[in-house]
Amino acid sequence: MSLQGISEPTAEDTRAPSLMVDRLERIRESIHSARQHLLDLQEPDGHWCAELEGDTILESEYVLLLHFLGRTDEERVRKAANYLRSKQLPDGGWGGYPGGGADVSTSVKAYLVLKLVGDDPEAPHMTRAREVIRRKGGLHACNSFTKIYLSIFGQYEWDKSPGVPPELLLLPLWFPINIYDMSSWSRAIVVPLSIIWAHKPECPVPEHAAIPELLVENTRRAVPQFSRASLLHHGWSAFFQTLDRIHKRMERWNLMPLRGLALKRAEDWILPRLEKSDGLGAIFPPIVNTIMALRCLGYAEDHPTIQAQVRELEKLEIEEGDTLRMEPCKSPVWDTALSINALGEADCAEDKAKLEQAVEWLLTKEVTDLGDWKIKNPKASVGGWYFEYANEFYPDCDDTAQVLSAVAKLRPLSEDLDDRFGEASKRAIDWLVSMQNRDGGWASFDKDCDKEFLTYVPFADHNAMIDPSTTDITARSLEALAAHGYDLSSDVVRRAVAFIRRLQKADGTWYGRWGCNYIYGTWLALGGLRAAGEDLSEPWAQRAAEWFRSCQNSDGGWGELPDSYADSSKKGIGPSTAAQTAWAVLALLSTGDRDSDNLTRGIEYLVTHQKAGGSWKDEWWTGTGFPEVFYLDYHLYATYFSLLALESYRKVVAGNGGAGTASAGLRAV
Repeated sequence: MSLQGISEPTAEDTRAPSLMVDRLERIRESIHSARQHLLDLQEPDGHWCAELEGDTILESEYVLLLHFLGRTDEERVRKAANYLRSKQLPDGGWGGYPGGGADVSTSVKAYLVLKLVGDDPEAPHMTRAREVIRRKGGLHACNSFTKIYLSIFGQYEWDKSPGVPPELLLLPLWFPINIYDMSSWSRAIVVPLSIIWAHKPECPVPEHAAIPELLVENTRRAVPQFSRASLLHHGWSAFFQTLDRIHKRMERWNLMPLRGLALKRAEDWILPRLEKSDGLGAIFPPIVNTIMALRCLGYAEDHPTIQAQVRELEKLEIEEGDTLRMEPCKSPVWDTALSINALGEADCAEDKAKLEQAVEWLLTKEVTDLGDWKIKNPKASVGGWYFEYANEFYPDCDDTAQVLSAVAKLRPLSEDLDDRFGEASKRAIDWLVSMQNRDGGWASFDKDCDKEFLTYVPFADHNAMIDPSTTDITARSLEALAAHGYDLSSDVVRRAVAFIRRLQKADGTWYGRWGCNYIYGTWLALGGLRAAGEDLSEPWAQRAAEWFRSCQNSDGGWGELPDSYADSSKKGIGPSTAAQTAWAVLALLSTGDRDSDNLTRGIEYLVTHQKAGGSWKDEWWTGTGFPEVFYLDYHLYATYFSLLALESYRKVVAGNGGAGTASAGLRAV
């Protein structure tokens, strides 16, 4: 697609009407091509599921698990090693996202795996890797989970790894620390890890694969800054480190009388959560930990439960040529809801049958059983949707809200389907409303999971120990509620609006938890507030619009690298991507922008960067797993968000009254 010869019309330009017609025609062509491409990707049963890409820590841990199971000689190990080599950075390390520097934990695991498969430690690529790892502090600088993995394979002393006592499962709900005060993904990681910690399995790598050369002693620590925040940090850190030392000393003295009961409680916690699930938590790390934990408990390698979890990991493999990479999980419900959202905005009658088929598929993924969310929300009834193919214990507010918003665009559906989805949506709305936190916002999986002091637990350095309210999920929930009749007369909506407004930064932006970063958060915040009935012509909203205009790239697009999570001065800075450009376009439309040069150039960027087959492809990652730790590339983001932005813009310019909001689209402005 091309916009050759098109520039922003001016009052003096007598060609302006014909240029606008030409622009709209090219946008229609782009929309048609994108629609066809997206529909071509739909699976026969009606759903969509594109690749979800993470960093090389996945391939490294998979190979280490296979070594733990005695399967290092398999062809998949050789192919995974090839993939690791292909992702090595020029400086020798491995990073967490394109454009980011080497990460010490990711690099250590990759280096260990390559030594395990026989790479010569004196080869140039290994020498470079070793040098960058040592410069970054070596093994002592690794995160907690990496240290525990290194301990399993004989490369780090267990006593220097942070303790994960299974006795945590014996603590009652009223106790200040218990597993249900941790985020759902942390629970799923930590419970099997506690079994591993208690047993301290020994699975040393061969001598040629050992990595003592990565131990760097006397690593200097930064001098603490004694602000109030830093004093709080050091106070809590010292408290939990003291508990960790006491716990380890009691283990050495065999003063753990409840250890057997705790291990049985951990096993009994894990096993039911493997039912109706793509593995524990339906995500890669807990599945790996579960396999190791059950082996520690004496489950044979050919035990059906072990084999079932191994098969779940194998489903995450992607072989391509002579390489093998792993997905952290599958994203079918998310991809399906967002595809419906974009195609529903286009509102083409000929797509209706295929979109209704997608709704039928979504109905098969509605949650019908109780899950962990019930612990902190005991009065609520079952409802909602999860992210993966099967994850019954863990519906989430983000997917639930997106399904509700997207399908609302298609209604009325065919009579029987409309009735059935209507009942499902009532259950989902009731569940979503019940999940609102006391601060007015919504989190991902749990209610009021916000005890900040737990982030100082020694094994909590994955930056995701709790699951507090976030701007992005709250905004998406507001859209879902607005699509089902809620407005500012509702206390639920007013509290959510107040929560979002409180979190706005001085420059007009909002932090984005689940997408990168301020572009994502600000787009969603504006759309959610508009859907709730807020007036976005007010100065506070126009500050956000001006921020978008201020950080537009010279090529007309927008971009932001994950660097901004660690350094907010880098917000809105990065090479342009189609997904982030689409978010910016949708945000500007939400604030009432209809014909600015910034908006026009953003649309031009989307049209000119569309691939011949109707898709878009972003080189830079725009998804977030754990800020500052783990990032994601959703391979369909560039396509369905670009389609949504173009169709929303077309409606506005054509005078049809539509303007895309954060995810559902404004049906009238």
